[in-house]
Amino acid sequence: MIRLIGLVTMVFWAVTAYALPARIAALNFSGGQGEGVTIDVSGSPKYRYFTLQNPSRLVVDLFDTLPVGALTQPAVDHPLALAVRTAVRNDHDVRIVVELKNAVEAHAAALSTATGLQIKIGLTAKASTNSAASAGQSVKPVKMPTLAAAEKADGRSGEGKARIKAEPEVLATQSAPRKTARSSGKGRDIVIAIDPGHGGKDIGAQGPGGTQEKDVVFAIAKRLESAVNRQPGMKAVMIRNGDYFVKLRERVNIAERAKADLLISIHADAFEDTSAHGASVYTLAEKGASSSVARYLAASENAADMAEGNGVHDETLASVLADLSHKAAKDASQHVGNRVLRSVKGVGHLHRSSVQKAGFVVLKSPIPSVLIETAFISNPAEEKRLNSRAYQDQMANAVFSGIMAHFKRYAPADTLFAQLQKSGAIRLASRGSDNAETVARRDVAAKSAAKAVRHVASRGETLAGIARQYGVSARELRHVNALGADDVRVGQVLTIPQAI
Repeated sequence: MIRLIGLVTMVFWAVTAYALPARIAALNFSGGQGEGVTIDVSGSPKYRYFTLQNPSRLVVDLFDTLPVGALTQPAVDHPLALAVRTAVRNDHDVRIVVELKNAVEAHAAALSTATGLQIKIGLTAKASTNSAASAGQSVKPVKMPTLAAAEKADGRSGEGKARIKAEPEVLATQSAPRKTARSSGKGRDIVIAIDPGHGGKDIGAQGPGGTQEKDVVFAIAKRLESAVNRQPGMKAVMIRNGDYFVKLRERVNIAERAKADLLISIHADAFEDTSAHGASVYTLAEKGASSSVARYLAASENAADMAEGNGVHDETLASVLADLSHKAAKDASQHVGNRVLRSVKGVGHLHRSSVQKAGFVVLKSPIPSVLIETAFISNPAEEKRLNSRAYQDQMANAVFSGIMAHFKRYAPADTLFAQLQKSGAIRLASRGSDNAETVARRDVAAKSAAKAVRHVASRGETLAGIARQYGVSARELRHVNALGADDVRVGQVLTIPQAI
């Protein structure tokens, strides 16, 4: 009997030990000569890792591993890493995504420890050279790894299966490295692609007084271009620089060829109800539009290419929407949209008090993209405002202020703007809409952001609970992170403001 009890105990212990999932004990970043990330795990889970581009990310999948709470975020001045987030997959796996400042080569090694496994992933920045492109030769498409390809790979067949094969049918064009207007080696310019809607034979909407949308949005776009180009460390690229027609997908292509960091598309609303008024800001909706008006406007704007018989088919965009890069672009678009909306609110009435979502073709891009409906041209009073140079200036400067607010927090590390921001040399170059109080408020926000820490939301956490943990108010958390509600997502990175 004693022998039988002992046998049952051994079997129970073996089954329990086998079924016990691993846990992430720690995640740390290193700089200097040993740049990389170290993940300590209890147990010995199978894992895989791979890198993605546009934007650059390192992805680590840990199988049969429990989710983790707050992860250590990389230092602000880390040479390669920007942020880290996690997500639960298949109810029992954890995916870690490290957002990177540059494309990297990744190399992993796993060491057994007393408590489990230590996975060390070394990161080496890739050299940004492209002899064919720099020589002006035609560049052949190259295969790029995608999320779909990663999902097909069997990472359970062995520890540390590193490379994910690229899907043959998904191609990306390899292009020359970013060029900067400054060749002093101090950093490249942040490139803002400005898209005045419609143009040429596509007049857009028309107001009751005969004003054509293509004309007023071009005027606002040119004023925005001037504001951007006056700002040290920024450069504007116009999608169209005159009165001519550009297909919707080509607008995105122009922005991509310019290596744009942000795409701003400028329009003027029109609706059947001529009493509709106010400005709106839109980002891409992957599913349904956020309102019937949003759905109507997206259909109207997208109709330009359809009339040409050259509609943009969503199948051609599947690789973009499937890739994790779209998630990063979507998050950045939302942040820019919130900042722009906040600035535009000071110019006049908002049609919607939050950033709206709709399926605008021009927003279907791996580049962070925002579409701004500056006013309702179908409203007689707003048609008059759109024709006013004063309103055009105010709207352009408000949009520019929102762009500045975004990049003062999220400037790419390789840019001159980031270096100027770090040295405290950034000053707004726009005119008209910025008074001393606004500038002072931005300076306070910049100082607060510089002292901020980051928190990665884990399962079960609430905004109120996170606020209590750090001794700040939930209202302040909502404001700093541009949140519309108290809900937080698992893996969402929150900026925690600290006392100045």
